[in-house]
Amino acid sequence: MEKTATLNLRVNPDVKEKAEAVLSKLGVPMSTAITMYLNQIALTGGIPFSVTLPKAPVTVNADMMTNAQLHDKLAKGYADIEAGRVYKAAEAFAEFRKSKL
Repeated sequence: MEKTATLNLRVNPDVKEKAEAVLSKLGVPMSTAITMYLNQIALTGGIPFSVTLPKAPVTVNADMMTNAQLHDKLAKGYADIEAGRVYKAAEAFAEFRKSKL
């Protein structure tokens, strides 16, 4: 099939760089990857992968809490701050990741 259409896209430079690094390892030019993606959309009639929001655990998902539960969580958080029970974000995320393994 002849290639005559042109796409001009604006994307995040970091995302583009990371994608190019992966595609380079695969030996696939960016234009070929985009063509593959567009072909999959045409073949499947939609985006060829699931597009969903990440699911937060119920224990921290404010949308799933009653007002009383949310108030209790916030009150506990404020009490922890006042008592000096605070952690650097990097430490907290590291602990969280360990608990998910």
